[in-house]
Amino acid sequence: MARKLMNIGIMFGLAAFAVTLHAQGRGVRLLDTQAGRPGKVVKGAPYSADVSNQTTRMLADGNTIRQTSSGRVYRDSEGRTRQEPSLQTLGSVAPGGNVPQLAFIYDPVASASYVLNLMTHAATRTVWPQASAGGPVNLNRPARPEQASTKRESLGTQVMAGLVADVTRTTQTIPAGQIGNSQAMAVVSERWYSPDLQVVLYSKRSDPRAGETVYQLTNISRSEPPAALFAVPADFQISDAKPRMGPPGGPR
Repeated sequence: MARKLMNIGIMFGLAAFAVTLHAQGRGVRLLDTQAGRPGKVVKGAPYSADVSNQTTRMLADGNTIRQTSSGRVYRDSEGRTRQEPSLQTLGSVAPGGNVPQLAFIYDPVASASYVLNLMTHAATRTVWPQASAGGPVNLNRPARPEQASTKRESLGTQVMAGLVADVTRTTQTIPAGQIGNSQAMAVVSERWYSPDLQVVLYSKRSDPRAGETVYQLTNISRSEPPAALFAVPADFQISDAKPRMGPPGGPR
């Protein structure tokens, strides 16, 4: 089981965007990270924070399903990132299994990402192609054409955790009959984005099919995290893996 989770972790380059971890046929939102190599490196804006995701779904029989995941994120002034999902979050991927404590590091300076098993002192390293003179390597899937039924609006600026955030709302209307629905449906997303840190501080998505999902950063510190967080400890055994060149999961 530990090996299986380790292999899953190889696919994650961490840059504080959305990821879905799949194992044993189950999809679980871990942290706000993007699968694959991040396409954007943010320098000069270090921070650390707790991150949480909560999904609430109301069933027709009156039941409520509530799923949560949490972790800790770090970024240094050079754009290196580290994410530490909680053991409870990892346990939801493989219930009943011997779940290792993992940490994920992305180092744009070395153009490499690492999956650290903190229990066995093992690390898996993936080295990514160096960026060309024209800019960073783009491993993201092409953007979808804009939907005519999508409306975006600015809700102005707000302050959250001492940071100014640009707040936007996106409403996507699914016409009646498009997916077998008898009436039109609206999927509404709200996003609080910090231009200073260049991260999403808070987001909420309400979808009549999937329920409500809330993502939030809390306990934000803008101090430089310790450099040791972004390096593989000397007593860890490092093995190499090939980079996954396929299209990554979409960012938030």
